[in-house]
Amino acid sequence: MIRNREELATTEGRDTALACVEAGIRAAHPKSVVREAVTRSGNTLSVLDDEYDLREYTEVVVVGGGNAAGYVAAALEDVLGDRLDRGAVVTDDPTSTEYVDVLPGDHPVPSERGVAGASTVLDLAESATEDTLVLAVVTGGGSALLPAPAGDVTLADLQATTDELLASGATIHEINAVRKHLSALKGGQLARAAAPGTVVGLLLSDVNGDDQSVIGSGPTAPDDSTFADAVEVLEAYDVAVPERVESRLRRGADRGDRAADCRDAQASTDGPVDVAETPTSGDSVFDRVTNYVLANGSTALAAAREVAAERGYETMILSASVRGEAREAAKTHVAVAEEVVATDNPVPAPAVVLSGGETTVTVSGDGEGGPNQEFATSAAAELDIDGVTLAAVDTDGIDGATDAAGAVVDADTVGEKDADAARAALADNDVTPFLRERGELIQTGATGTNVNDLRVLVVEDDS
Repeated sequence: MIRNREELATTEGRDTALACVEAGIRAAHPKSVVREAVTRSGNTLSVLDDEYDLREYTEVVVVGGGNAAGYVAAALEDVLGDRLDRGAVVTDDPTSTEYVDVLPGDHPVPSERGVAGASTVLDLAESATEDTLVLAVVTGGGSALLPAPAGDVTLADLQATTDELLASGATIHEINAVRKHLSALKGGQLARAAAPGTVVGLLLSDVNGDDQSVIGSGPTAPDDSTFADAVEVLEAYDVAVPERVESRLRRGADRGDRAADCRDAQASTDGPVDVAETPTSGDSVFDRVTNYVLANGSTALAAAREVAAERGYETMILSASVRGEAREAAKTHVAVAEEVVATDNPVPAPAVVLSGGETTVTVSGDGEGGPNQEFATSAAAELDIDGVTLAAVDTDGIDGATDAAGAVVDADTVGEKDADAARAALADNDVTPFLRERGELIQTGATGTNVNDLRVLVVEDDS
Protein backbone atom coordinates (compact mmCIF):
# COMPACT_ATOMS: atom_id res chain seq x y z
CA MET A 1 0.00 0.00 0.00
CA ILE A 2 2.75 2.48 0.93
CA ARG A 3 4.52 2.82 -2.37
CA ASN A 4 7.83 4.00 -0.91
CA ARG A 5 7.75 1.77 2.17
CA GLU A 6 11.18 0.26 1.57
CA GLU A 7 12.82 3.68 1.46
CA LEU A 8 11.02 4.84 4.62
CA ALA A 9 11.36 1.72 6.80
CA THR A 10 15.02 2.19 7.71
CA THR A 11 14.61 1.36 11.42
CA GLU A 12 12.50 -1.04 13.44
CA GLY A 13 10.44 1.85 14.78
CA ARG A 14 9.73 3.17 11.31
CA ASP A 15 8.81 -0.28 10.04
CA THR A 16 6.36 -0.72 12.93
CA ALA A 17 4.83 2.72 12.41
CA LEU A 18 4.27 2.04 8.71
CA ALA A 19 2.85 -1.44 9.39
CA CYS A 20 0.32 0.11 11.78
CA VAL A 21 -0.64 2.73 9.19
CA GLU A 22 -1.23 0.08 6.53
CA ALA A 23 -3.26 -2.12 8.88
CA GLY A 24 -5.46 0.81 9.90
CA ILE A 25 -6.22 1.84 6.35
CA ARG A 26 -6.94 -1.74 5.23
CA ALA A 27 -9.34 -2.32 8.12
CA ALA A 28 -11.35 0.76 7.12
CA HIS A 29 -11.55 -0.17 3.42
CA PRO A 30 -15.11 -0.80 2.16
CA LYS A 31 -14.20 -4.34 1.07
CA SER A 32 -13.68 -5.20 4.74
CA VAL A 33 -16.29 -2.90 6.24
CA VAL A 34 -19.26 -3.73 3.99
CA ARG A 35 -18.56 -7.46 4.13
CA GLU A 36 -18.87 -7.36 7.92
CA ALA A 37 -21.84 -4.98 8.19
CA VAL A 38 -24.06 -5.73 5.18
CA THR A 39 -25.22 -9.26 4.26
CA ARG A 40 -27.98 -10.89 2.25
CA SER A 41 -29.76 -14.16 2.85
CA GLY A 42 -32.38 -14.81 0.20
CA ASN A 43 -34.80 -11.88 0.34
CA THR A 44 -33.44 -10.53 3.63
CA LEU A 45 -30.92 -7.72 3.55
CA SER A 46 -29.20 -7.22 6.91
CA VAL A 47 -27.46 -3.98 7.87
CA LEU A 48 -25.79 -4.39 11.24
CA ASP A 49 -28.66 -5.48 13.53
CA ASP A 50 -31.56 -4.46 11.24
CA GLU A 51 -33.25 -6.42 8.47
CA TYR A 52 -34.99 -5.32 5.27
CA ASP A 53 -37.33 -7.59 3.32
CA LEU A 54 -36.39 -7.08 -0.33
CA ARG A 55 -39.80 -8.40 -1.43
CA GLU A 56 -41.30 -5.13 -0.20
CA TYR A 57 -39.42 -3.12 -2.84
CA THR A 58 -39.84 -3.03 -6.59
CA GLU A 59 -36.43 -1.40 -7.03
CA VAL A 60 -33.14 -1.14 -5.13
CA VAL A 61 -30.87 1.77 -6.05
CA VAL A 62 -27.56 3.15 -4.79
CA VAL A 63 -26.81 6.89 -4.61
CA GLY A 64 -24.18 9.00 -2.90
CA GLY A 65 -20.58 10.06 -2.97
CA GLY A 66 -17.24 10.41 -1.21
CA ASN A 67 -13.67 9.16 -1.39
CA ALA A 68 -14.76 5.59 -0.65
CA ALA A 69 -18.11 5.65 -2.49
CA GLY A 70 -16.94 3.66 -5.52
CA TYR A 71 -15.65 0.80 -3.41
CA VAL A 72 -18.76 0.80 -1.22
CA ALA A 73 -20.87 0.54 -4.39
CA ALA A 74 -18.74 -2.35 -5.65
CA ALA A 75 -19.05 -4.13 -2.30
CA LEU A 76 -22.84 -3.65 -2.34
CA GLU A 77 -22.96 -5.23 -5.80
CA ASP A 78 -21.17 -8.27 -4.37
CA VAL A 79 -23.80 -8.51 -1.62
CA LEU A 80 -26.95 -7.81 -3.65
CA GLY A 81 -26.06 -9.19 -7.06
CA ASP A 82 -28.77 -8.70 -9.66
CA ARG A 83 -31.23 -7.62 -6.93
CA LEU A 84 -29.51 -4.22 -7.25
CA ASP A 85 -31.16 -2.37 -10.12
CA ARG A 86 -29.13 0.79 -10.70
CA GLY A 87 -27.26 3.58 -9.04
CA ALA A 88 -24.85 6.50 -9.23
CA VAL A 89 -22.06 7.61 -6.90
CA VAL A 90 -19.43 10.33 -7.27
CA THR A 91 -15.83 9.73 -6.20
CA ASP A 92 -12.23 10.67 -6.90
CA ASP A 93 -11.14 7.03 -6.57
CA PRO A 94 -13.12 5.00 -9.14
CA THR A 95 -13.41 1.23 -9.44
CA SER A 96 -15.23 -1.05 -11.86
CA THR A 97 -18.91 -1.83 -11.23
CA GLU A 98 -21.77 -3.49 -13.11
CA TYR A 99 -24.99 -1.85 -11.90
CA VAL A 100 -23.85 1.42 -10.33
CA ASP A 101 -22.43 4.29 -12.38
CA VAL A 102 -19.23 5.45 -10.69
CA LEU A 103 -18.90 9.10 -11.71
CA PRO A 104 -15.77 11.26 -11.39
CA GLY A 105 -15.42 14.20 -9.03
CA ASP A 106 -12.66 16.09 -7.26
CA HIS A 107 -11.53 16.61 -3.67
CA PRO A 108 -10.90 18.74 -1.62
CA VAL A 109 -12.06 21.52 -3.99
CA PRO A 110 -15.29 20.84 -5.97
CA SER A 111 -15.20 20.66 -9.77
CA GLU A 112 -17.45 20.84 -12.82
CA ARG A 113 -17.53 17.07 -13.19
CA GLY A 114 -18.50 16.80 -9.54
CA VAL A 115 -21.42 19.15 -10.20
CA ALA A 116 -22.51 16.96 -13.11
CA GLY A 117 -22.26 13.82 -11.00
CA ALA A 118 -24.18 15.38 -8.10
CA SER A 119 -26.95 16.33 -10.54
CA THR A 120 -27.19 12.71 -11.67
CA VAL A 121 -27.34 11.52 -8.06
CA LEU A 122 -30.11 14.00 -7.25
CA ASP A 123 -32.12 13.00 -10.33
CA LEU A 124 -31.88 9.33 -9.37
CA ALA A 125 -32.92 10.07 -5.77
CA GLU A 126 -35.89 12.13 -6.96
CA SER A 127 -37.10 9.19 -9.06
CA ALA A 128 -37.62 7.07 -5.93
CA THR A 129 -41.16 6.02 -5.00
CA GLU A 130 -42.52 4.53 -1.80
CA ASP A 131 -41.59 1.11 -3.23
CA THR A 132 -37.91 2.02 -3.70
CA LEU A 133 -35.10 1.00 -1.35
CA VAL A 134 -32.44 3.70 -1.59
CA LEU A 135 -28.98 2.75 -0.33
CA ALA A 136 -27.33 6.12 0.27
CA VAL A 137 -23.54 5.93 0.42
CA VAL A 138 -21.97 8.82 2.33
CA THR A 139 -18.23 8.83 3.06
CA GLY A 140 -15.52 11.31 3.87
CA GLY A 141 -14.89 13.69 0.99
CA GLY A 142 -18.57 13.80 0.05
CA SER A 143 -18.79 17.52 0.81
CA ALA A 144 -16.47 18.38 -2.08
CA LEU A 145 -17.41 15.50 -4.38
CA LEU A 146 -21.16 16.28 -4.32
CA PRO A 147 -21.20 20.07 -4.84
CA ALA A 148 -24.77 20.70 -6.19
CA PRO A 149 -24.68 24.54 -6.08
CA ALA A 150 -28.00 25.99 -4.88
CA GLY A 151 -29.87 28.96 -6.29
CA ASP A 152 -27.69 31.34 -8.27
CA VAL A 153 -24.46 30.17 -6.61
CA THR A 154 -21.94 28.98 -9.21
CA LEU A 155 -19.24 26.34 -9.09
CA ALA A 156 -16.61 29.11 -9.11
CA ASP A 157 -18.32 30.59 -6.06
CA LEU A 158 -18.17 27.23 -4.29
CA GLN A 159 -14.51 26.75 -5.19
CA ALA A 160 -13.51 30.17 -3.91
CA THR A 161 -15.52 29.69 -0.72
CA THR A 162 -14.07 26.23 -0.11
CA ASP A 163 -10.51 27.52 -0.57
CA GLU A 164 -11.10 30.33 1.92
CA LEU A 165 -12.76 28.08 4.49
CA LEU A 166 -10.03 25.43 4.32
CA ALA A 167 -7.39 28.10 4.91
CA SER A 168 -9.29 29.83 7.72
CA GLY A 169 -8.74 27.35 10.55
CA ALA A 170 -12.49 26.75 10.89
CA THR A 171 -13.56 23.34 12.19
CA ILE A 172 -15.22 20.80 9.91
CA HIS A 173 -18.54 21.45 11.67
CA GLU A 174 -18.26 25.16 10.88
CA ILE A 175 -17.11 24.60 7.29
CA ASN A 176 -20.01 22.24 6.66
CA ALA A 177 -22.55 24.67 8.12
CA VAL A 178 -21.62 26.95 5.23
CA ARG A 179 -21.46 24.19 2.63
CA LYS A 180 -24.91 22.86 3.50
CA HIS A 181 -26.55 26.22 2.90
CA LEU A 182 -24.93 26.58 -0.51
CA SER A 183 -26.05 23.13 -1.67
CA ALA A 184 -29.20 21.52 -3.05
CA LEU A 185 -28.12 18.10 -1.73
CA LYS A 186 -26.36 18.46 1.63
CA GLY A 187 -27.91 18.94 5.04
CA GLY A 188 -30.64 16.29 4.68
CA GLN A 189 -31.64 17.39 1.22
CA LEU A 190 -30.72 14.09 -0.45
CA ALA A 191 -33.16 12.41 1.96
CA ARG A 192 -35.74 15.03 1.04
CA ALA A 193 -35.21 14.27 -2.66
CA ALA A 194 -35.58 10.50 -2.10
CA ALA A 195 -38.81 10.73 -0.08
CA PRO A 196 -41.09 8.76 0.09
CA GLY A 197 -38.60 5.97 -0.59
CA THR A 198 -36.99 3.96 2.19
CA VAL A 199 -33.50 5.39 2.67
CA VAL A 200 -30.70 3.35 4.24
CA GLY A 201 -27.69 5.57 4.84
CA LEU A 202 -24.37 3.71 4.77
CA LEU A 203 -21.78 6.01 6.31
CA LEU A 204 -18.00 5.87 6.65
CA SER A 205 -17.16 8.59 9.16
CA ASP A 206 -14.26 11.00 8.84
CA VAL A 207 -15.40 13.37 11.58
CA ASN A 208 -14.79 13.45 15.31
CA GLY A 209 -17.72 12.01 17.22
CA ASP A 210 -19.36 10.53 14.09
CA ASP A 211 -21.90 13.36 13.87
CA GLN A 212 -24.08 12.15 10.98
CA SER A 213 -25.00 15.71 10.05
CA VAL A 214 -21.31 16.47 9.40
CA ILE A 215 -20.16 13.32 7.56
CA GLY A 216 -20.12 14.40 3.91
CA SER A 217 -22.15 17.44 5.09
CA GLY A 218 -25.00 15.13 6.12
CA PRO A 219 -27.04 14.58 2.92
CA THR A 220 -29.25 11.99 4.66
CA ALA A 221 -29.21 13.42 8.20
CA PRO A 222 -31.24 16.15 9.91
CA ASP A 223 -29.47 19.51 9.92
CA ASP A 224 -29.74 21.73 12.97
CA SER A 225 -27.42 24.39 11.55
CA THR A 226 -28.96 27.47 9.96
CA PHE A 227 -28.22 30.19 7.46
CA ALA A 228 -27.50 32.42 10.45
CA ASP A 229 -24.89 29.92 11.69
CA ALA A 230 -23.22 29.99 8.28
CA VAL A 231 -23.03 33.79 8.35
CA GLU A 232 -21.52 33.64 11.84
CA VAL A 233 -18.76 31.32 10.58
CA LEU A 234 -17.82 33.74 7.82
CA GLU A 235 -17.74 36.62 10.28
CA ALA A 236 -15.88 34.75 13.02
CA TYR A 237 -13.04 33.75 10.69
CA ASP A 238 -13.17 36.87 8.51
CA VAL A 239 -13.72 34.73 5.43
CA ALA A 240 -14.06 36.70 2.20
CA VAL A 241 -16.57 35.01 -0.13
CA PRO A 242 -18.08 35.84 -3.54
CA GLU A 243 -21.03 38.23 -3.59
CA ARG A 244 -23.56 35.54 -4.58
CA VAL A 245 -22.51 33.39 -1.63
CA GLU A 246 -22.79 36.18 0.90
CA SER A 247 -26.10 37.35 -0.59
CA ARG A 248 -27.64 33.87 -0.39
CA LEU A 249 -26.50 33.25 3.17
CA ARG A 250 -27.66 36.65 4.41
CA ARG A 251 -31.03 36.35 2.63
CA GLY A 252 -31.51 32.98 4.29
CA ALA A 253 -30.53 34.36 7.69
CA ASP A 254 -32.90 37.32 7.24
CA ARG A 255 -35.73 34.99 6.25
CA GLY A 256 -35.09 32.94 9.39
CA ASP A 257 -35.22 36.06 11.53
CA ARG A 258 -38.51 37.09 9.92
CA ALA A 259 -39.94 33.62 10.42
CA ALA A 260 -39.06 33.76 14.12
CA ASP A 261 -40.65 37.18 14.46
CA CYS A 262 -43.78 35.95 12.71
CA ARG A 263 -44.03 32.90 14.95
CA ASP A 264 -43.77 35.13 17.98
CA ALA A 265 -46.58 37.28 16.57
CA GLN A 266 -48.55 34.24 15.34
CA ALA A 267 -48.44 35.71 11.85
CA SER A 268 -47.61 34.31 8.42
CA THR A 269 -44.12 34.40 6.89
CA ASP A 270 -43.12 36.14 3.71
CA GLY A 271 -39.67 35.86 2.20
CA PRO A 272 -37.61 34.35 -0.62
CA VAL A 273 -38.45 30.64 -0.98
CA ASP A 274 -35.15 29.92 -2.73
CA VAL A 275 -33.43 30.11 0.65
CA ALA A 276 -35.66 27.75 2.59
CA GLU A 277 -33.86 26.10 5.53
CA THR A 278 -32.46 22.59 5.40
CA PRO A 279 -34.72 19.92 7.03
CA THR A 280 -34.24 19.55 10.78
CA SER A 281 -34.88 16.79 13.31
CA GLY A 282 -38.55 15.82 13.29
CA ASP A 283 -39.09 16.70 9.64
CA SER A 284 -41.29 14.10 7.93
CA VAL A 285 -38.66 13.53 5.20
CA PHE A 286 -36.76 11.45 7.77
CA ASP A 287 -39.68 9.19 8.66
CA ARG A 288 -38.30 6.41 6.44
CA VAL A 289 -34.58 7.17 6.82
CA THR A 290 -32.12 5.12 8.89
CA ASN A 291 -28.40 5.92 8.94
CA TYR A 292 -25.68 3.45 9.91
CA VAL A 293 -22.04 4.32 10.64
CA LEU A 294 -20.16 1.31 9.26
CA ALA A 295 -16.62 2.49 10.01
CA ASN A 296 -14.82 5.39 11.64
CA GLY A 297 -11.44 6.37 13.00
CA SER A 298 -11.71 3.81 15.78
CA THR A 299 -11.88 1.08 13.12
CA ALA A 300 -8.42 2.06 11.91
CA LEU A 301 -7.04 2.56 15.41
CA ALA A 302 -8.15 -0.89 16.57
CA ALA A 303 -6.43 -2.60 13.64
CA ALA A 304 -3.24 -0.57 14.11
CA ARG A 305 -3.23 -1.43 17.80
CA GLU A 306 -3.55 -5.15 17.03
CA VAL A 307 -0.52 -5.07 14.73
CA ALA A 308 1.55 -3.22 17.34
CA ALA A 309 0.60 -5.73 20.04
CA GLU A 310 1.49 -8.64 17.75
CA ARG A 311 4.94 -7.09 17.39
CA GLY A 312 5.43 -7.05 21.16
CA TYR A 313 4.64 -3.42 21.94
CA GLU A 314 2.60 -2.12 24.84
CA THR A 315 -0.22 -0.13 23.27
CA MET A 316 -2.48 2.77 24.08
CA ILE A 317 -5.06 4.74 22.12
CA LEU A 318 -4.54 8.31 23.23
CA SER A 319 -7.74 9.56 21.56
CA ALA A 320 -9.81 9.00 18.45
CA SER A 321 -10.80 12.68 18.40
CA VAL A 322 -7.63 14.78 18.46
CA ARG A 323 -8.34 18.24 17.07
CA GLY A 324 -6.97 21.78 17.04
CA GLU A 325 -3.95 23.23 15.26
CA ALA A 326 -1.81 20.43 13.83
CA ARG A 327 1.52 21.91 14.89
CA GLU A 328 0.36 22.35 18.50
CA ALA A 329 -1.21 18.89 18.78
CA ALA A 330 2.11 17.46 17.56
CA LYS A 331 3.94 18.95 20.56
CA THR A 332 1.57 17.12 22.89
CA HIS A 333 2.40 13.83 21.18
CA VAL A 334 6.13 14.51 21.56
CA ALA A 335 5.51 15.23 25.25
CA VAL A 336 3.82 11.83 25.57
CA ALA A 337 6.90 10.17 24.06
CA GLU A 338 9.13 12.02 26.52
CA GLU A 339 6.94 10.85 29.40
CA VAL A 340 7.11 7.23 28.25
CA VAL A 341 10.90 7.42 28.14
CA ALA A 342 11.24 9.18 31.49
CA THR A 343 8.59 7.45 33.60
CA ASP A 344 7.05 4.52 31.65
CA ASN A 345 3.78 6.45 31.66
CA PRO A 346 1.15 6.23 30.26
CA VAL A 347 2.57 2.89 29.03
CA PRO A 348 6.05 1.40 29.37
CA ALA A 349 8.41 1.09 26.42
CA PRO A 350 8.52 -0.52 23.97
CA ALA A 351 5.27 1.28 23.30
CA VAL A 352 2.98 2.32 20.49
CA VAL A 353 0.66 5.24 21.25
CA LEU A 354 -2.09 5.83 18.68
CA SER A 355 -4.42 8.70 17.93
CA GLY A 356 -7.05 9.67 15.39
CA GLY A 357 -9.28 12.66 14.75
CA GLU A 358 -8.72 15.67 12.54
CA THR A 359 -6.39 18.57 13.13
CA THR A 360 -6.55 21.83 11.23
CA VAL A 361 -4.14 24.36 9.78
CA THR A 362 -4.67 28.10 9.83
CA VAL A 363 -2.92 29.17 6.63
CA SER A 364 -0.92 32.39 6.75
CA GLY A 365 1.81 31.48 4.29
CA ASP A 366 1.80 30.56 0.63
CA GLY A 367 3.37 27.14 0.56
CA GLU A 368 2.46 23.49 0.02
CA GLY A 369 1.37 21.14 2.77
CA GLY A 370 -1.38 19.50 4.76
CA PRO A 371 -2.35 18.97 8.40
CA ASN A 372 -0.54 15.65 8.79
CA GLN A 373 2.62 16.98 7.19
CA GLU A 374 2.52 20.03 9.47
CA PHE A 375 1.94 17.67 12.40
CA ALA A 376 4.96 15.58 11.43
CA THR A 377 7.22 18.59 10.80
CA SER A 378 6.31 20.21 14.10
CA ALA A 379 6.96 16.94 15.92
CA ALA A 380 10.30 16.48 14.17
CA ALA A 381 11.39 19.97 15.23
CA GLU A 382 10.75 18.98 18.87
CA LEU A 383 12.12 15.43 18.81
CA ASP A 384 15.60 14.93 20.25
CA ILE A 385 15.24 11.37 21.59
CA ASP A 386 16.65 8.41 19.66
CA GLY A 387 14.27 5.51 19.15
CA VAL A 388 11.12 7.61 18.85
CA THR A 389 9.24 7.56 15.55
CA LEU A 390 6.02 9.31 14.55
CA ALA A 391 3.90 8.64 11.46
CA ALA A 392 0.90 10.86 10.64
CA VAL A 393 -1.38 10.25 7.66
CA ASP A 394 -4.77 11.07 6.25
CA THR A 395 -6.38 7.68 5.65
CA ASP A 396 -7.67 8.73 2.22
CA GLY A 397 -4.07 9.04 1.04
CA ILE A 398 -4.35 12.77 0.29
CA ASP A 399 -3.11 15.17 2.97
CA GLY A 400 -4.46 18.62 2.15
CA ALA A 401 -4.18 19.17 -1.57
CA THR A 402 -0.86 17.33 -1.92
CA ASP A 403 0.05 13.98 -3.45
CA ALA A 404 1.23 12.57 -0.12
CA ALA A 405 -0.76 10.85 2.63
CA GLY A 406 1.45 12.34 5.33
CA ALA A 407 4.93 11.70 6.69
CA VAL A 408 7.06 9.64 9.05
CA VAL A 409 9.72 11.36 11.18
CA ASP A 410 12.20 10.72 13.98
CA ALA A 411 15.02 12.55 15.76
CA ASP A 412 17.21 12.34 12.64
CA THR A 413 14.68 14.10 10.39
CA VAL A 414 15.57 17.58 11.59
CA GLY A 415 18.44 17.61 14.07
CA GLU A 416 19.85 20.79 15.59
CA LYS A 417 21.06 22.34 12.36
CA ASP A 418 17.71 21.94 10.58
CA ALA A 419 15.42 23.07 13.39
CA ASP A 420 15.30 26.61 12.07
CA ALA A 421 14.50 25.36 8.56
CA ALA A 422 11.65 23.26 9.93
CA ARG A 423 10.17 26.20 11.80
CA ALA A 424 10.53 28.42 8.73
CA ALA A 425 8.67 25.83 6.65
CA LEU A 426 5.90 25.77 9.24
CA ALA A 427 5.72 29.56 9.34
CA ASP A 428 5.21 29.66 5.57
CA ASN A 429 2.91 26.59 5.51
CA ASP A 430 5.43 25.06 3.13
CA VAL A 431 6.28 21.76 4.77
CA THR A 432 5.86 19.45 1.78
CA PRO A 433 9.13 20.50 0.08
CA PHE A 434 10.90 20.31 3.46
CA LEU A 435 9.76 16.72 4.02
CA ARG A 436 10.24 15.70 0.39
CA GLU A 437 13.87 16.86 0.46
CA ARG A 438 14.48 14.64 3.49
CA GLY A 439 12.65 11.65 2.01
CA GLU A 440 9.99 11.52 4.73
CA LEU A 441 6.73 11.75 2.76
CA ILE A 442 4.42 8.73 2.85
CA GLN A 443 3.07 7.95 -0.63
CA THR A 444 -0.01 5.72 -0.88
CA GLY A 445 -2.11 7.26 -3.62
CA ALA A 446 -5.87 7.12 -3.15
CA THR A 447 -6.62 4.38 -0.62
CA GLY A 448 -10.31 3.73 -1.29
CA THR A 449 -11.38 4.85 2.18
CA ASN A 450 -11.50 7.91 4.44
CA VAL A 451 -11.89 7.66 8.21
CA ASN A 452 -9.91 10.74 9.15
CA ASP A 453 -6.32 10.97 10.33
CA LEU A 454 -4.21 8.22 11.86
CA ARG A 455 -1.08 8.86 13.93
CA VAL A 456 1.34 6.24 15.24
CA LEU A 457 3.93 7.12 17.89
CA VAL A 458 6.54 4.38 18.44
CA VAL A 459 8.91 4.42 21.43
CA GLU A 460 11.55 1.71 21.45
CA ASP A 461 12.73 0.21 24.76
CA ASP A 462 16.31 1.42 24.34
CA SER A 463 15.32 5.11 23.96
